[in-house]
This record gives sequence, structure tokens and C-alpha cells, in this order.
Amino acid sequence: MLPWFLAAITLAVAVLTAFPLGRHLWQVFDDRPQPGWDPWLLPLETALLRWIGDRGQPAATAWAYLQPFLVANACFGGLAFLLLAFQPAWLNPLGWPGLRWDLALHTTLSFLTNTDQQHYVPEQTLGTFAQLGVIQFLMFVSAASGLAVGFAVIRGLCGLPLGNFHRQLLRALTRVLIPGSLLLAVPLLFCGVPMTLADPLRITTLEGGSQLLIRGPVALFEAIKQLGENGGGFYGANSAHPFENPDGFTNLVSTWAMVAIPAASIDAFGRFLGNRRQSTLLLLLVTALIATGSALAMAAEQGGNPALAAWISGPNLEGKELRFGAGLTAFWAVLTTGSMTGAVNGAMDSLLPLSNLVALFNLFLQVLFGGQGTGIAYLLVFMVLAVFLTGLMVGRTPEFLGRKVEKAEVVWSSLILLIHPVFVLLPAAFTMAGATDLTGISNPGPHGISQVVYEYASAAANNGSGLEGLGDGSLWWNLSTSLSLLGGRYLPIAALVLLADGYARKPALPPGPGTLATDTSLFTVVLAVVLVILGALTFFPVLALGPIADGLLLVA
Repeated sequence: MLPWFLAAITLAVAVLTAFPLGRHLWQVFDDRPQPGWDPWLLPLETALLRWIGDRGQPAATAWAYLQPFLVANACFGGLAFLLLAFQPAWLNPLGWPGLRWDLALHTTLSFLTNTDQQHYVPEQTLGTFAQLGVIQFLMFVSAASGLAVGFAVIRGLCGLPLGNFHRQLLRALTRVLIPGSLLLAVPLLFCGVPMTLADPLRITTLEGGSQLLIRGPVALFEAIKQLGENGGGFYGANSAHPFENPDGFTNLVSTWAMVAIPAASIDAFGRFLGNRRQSTLLLLLVTALIATGSALAMAAEQGGNPALAAWISGPNLEGKELRFGAGLTAFWAVLTTGSMTGAVNGAMDSLLPLSNLVALFNLFLQVLFGGQGTGIAYLLVFMVLAVFLTGLMVGRTPEFLGRKVEKAEVVWSSLILLIHPVFVLLPAAFTMAGATDLTGISNPGPHGISQVVYEYASAAANNGSGLEGLGDGSLWWNLSTSLSLLGGRYLPIAALVLLADGYARKPALPPGPGTLATDTSLFTVVLAVVLVILGALTFFPVLALGPIADGLLLVA
């Protein structure tokens, strides 16, 4: 019962902390006065804006907002690619060479898009300089970019100007991610997570052999990895490594950190809207869906592998760290895919089919807490469609947040939701149509299909986790997933900003007798049904060929 109790406590704490954190996010992205922060940070933010030649004025159009976002990301990515391809000697004590061009490209795009999908073993590939100057830097700016865009969409849908990207980026860094990561790193340090620039330590094992112990600035790396929903590990084992996640306490803190900002973003939306009831119902909805998925996965993993029932009983411990157990590993797997973090504390490839089904379903929806800033934006898109569909069915005016939902909003919303399956299903089909050495599948049959689909779903959803039995370090995988990384990140963001900008320009309408209320329990249930049905219908064929068929074969 202990894993169930700890999982329930973690979700409850995430919901409770969403309210004070949501208030802070609202103050940050609505430019509200913050007496404790402004005297220190306003001069710094103003000086940095002046240095890059930006006056800090709100963007007049969607393109005026998107242009600095795209230019900044191109600059960050170009510099990161060069550093990875020619990995300098400074803070590179083992003298690792630069990455192969396709691997450097994939790694750069992966961390630039807040995905952190890793086709390499970090401690055998990157020196401390690359870990700090490239990987950790991109973790901060990619998460900050996601927050800036997410709250620009919230502002637009609430009828406010989109804001200034550079200003929102800086405020996300200086008032949210950097102080939050520093605070989170403190308990990790006390629990034994390393934080040092010392060279690797060579030790003598009990058998008399020699082993190289890689150390580094792991505590702060781990903090932004979890809080910024990045997920990429300092070590190849990720949060299963004792230097990243030493014990049960750090495991629970890290689990909470994955959903802290996404949950708070939902509450902040209600504050922008001036309707806290709306945001509270949305928060309860995504929490209920996550809790349902967690219950299914935890029950499956603790119930054990039915194929081995004749020989052993007990939980499925393959690929699990015993200090976490089967239940909390399954709970982590659901939250890491529901929050788009992608960090793992066990082998995802060793999960039972039902657990993999839940993880894939989370990647397909992208709204169960969702990505950094963009999760709430996707959720609002589903709300637009739910309002439109419900209005048609009951004969009421399709209005959302005080404005009419018309053709343009439906077209943009549909396009946003169609981009994701395009960059998942098409490359998966091309890959599985190729030769065996192209796919790198380690398990034939349904599980191999799950491996391929999961890799592209993880890339397009900016998650980064994977069923690591897949041989994904090849030229094909690096380039094909790079397309999914780019398409899954930048096309939806552009469409979201255009939708929000168009919505902000529509005239506000007072609520009338025909207006459909969205801040009710009934509409929240309707939204849940729309979420599940759209996700199931879009991806049901690959779910049937992958984890569902895998599960049926297992019990047969």
C-alpha cells in the first residue's frame, strides 16, 4: 500500500502547490508588481533588453512575436551545434572528441526543442563543458521559451496582447526557472547528488579492477531537468542512476517537480481569465486522468508478468530499481509522459504492455499537464473544439472565453491537433517499411511496433523518453527524429500563436441566454470525453498493433 499512498500524496501536493505557484506565474507573465523581486531583477532585465536592442514593447502581430522566438532559437541552436561538433578541450578532462555531425544535429535540436531525446551515452560522450555550456544552457532557454509562448497563447485567448517574447523569456529565466532550480538543487545536494567540477575519479573495485567514476555539476543539472520538463540525463541511466536520484525522497521530490509548473500554469490561466473556477476544474480534470493512468500502470506492474506466473509471483521487477520498486517506477513513467518531461527512473522497455499503452496515450494527447507552457495551450485548443462540437449538438452559440468560435478558430485548432499524428505516424510507417537494420528493432512483433511508434511520438511530443531496446543511434534515426522534433515543436507553436492573436482581435461579447458555460462540471466531463475520443480515434490503429496486441499475446 505504501507506493499507492506516496503516489496519492505526490499528486495532492502537486495540486496544492499549483495555487501559490500559479499566482507567481500570473504575476510574472502579466507584468504585475513584485516588490520582493523587482528591485533586484528589473534593472538586470532592462539592461539585457537594451543590450539586444529590444525596447520591451508588446508584439503588434503574431509574426512580430514569432520572429524573435525563431531567431533566438536559431542562434541558440547554431552555437550549441558548433560546440558539440568541435567539443573544446576546456573542462573536458577525458578529451572526448566532437560528436558525429548527425548526432550533433539531433542532440542540438532535441535539447533546443525541450525534448532531450538522447541517442548517446552522456558520460561516455560529453565533457563537463558540453554538459554545462550546451546541454544545461539549452535546458534553461528551451523551457523558458516554452513558458513564454504558452503564456502568450493564454494572454491572446483571454483577449490581451501577446506580449514581448524577449521580455517574457528573460522573466521566465530570472523569476521562475533559475531561482526554482537553485531551490530544488539544495535538497538534492543534501541527499548526496554531486555538484562539482572535479575530474573523474579512478577507483579500485573489490575485485582489484579499475573503474572511472564520472562526476560533475549534477545537482543543478538534475533540478532544471525536472523542473523545466527537460528529462535528459547527465548519465545514460538517467534518474535510475544513484548520482541523479539517490533515494526515495529525491524520487518523490523529482516526481513532484515534473508537474509543478504545468499544474501551476493551469491555475495561472484562471487568474488571467478572472475565473478561478474554470482553471480549478481543468486542474482536477487532468489530475483525474493522470490518476487513472497511474492506477492502471501501477496495478499492472505490481501484479507481475502473467507469462511468468507459473514460476514466480510478485511485481514485475525487470528493469526496475529496487530502491523505488515496481509501483513508483510505473507512477513515474505515467507522470514523465503526462508532463512531457521524459526522464526515467527505470527501463521503459521493460514495462508491461498496459503500462506502455498508458505512456503512449499520454504522448498522443500531450495535455495531461503537458509540456512547459504549451501543455495548457494544447488543452485550451481541445476546449475550443469541445465548445464548437457541443454548441452544434445543443444548438447554442459556440462561444469560448467571451468570443465567438468561428471557422478560423476551428481550422487552426484542427490543424494544431493534426500536426502531431503527421510527425508520428508517417515517419513510423516509412521506418517500418524499411529493412531490419534501418529500424533497429530489438523485439519482433507488436513490441517492435511499439518501440518505433514510441520513438517518434516521444520526439514529436517533445518528451524524450524511449523504449531503449531500439537501436536509435544510426544516421536514419538521428535525421528522421530530427524532422519530428522540428515539426512537433515549431509548427504547433506558430499555429498556436496565430490562433491566439486572431482570437485577441475578435470583439468581446457579453454572455447571453444562449452562451454555453464552460466552467461547469458537466462541460468538464464533456471535455474529458472529447479528449479521450479524439486521442483514441486518431491513434487507435497503432495502439491495436502495438501494446494492445502485445498484451493479448502475453496473456495468451
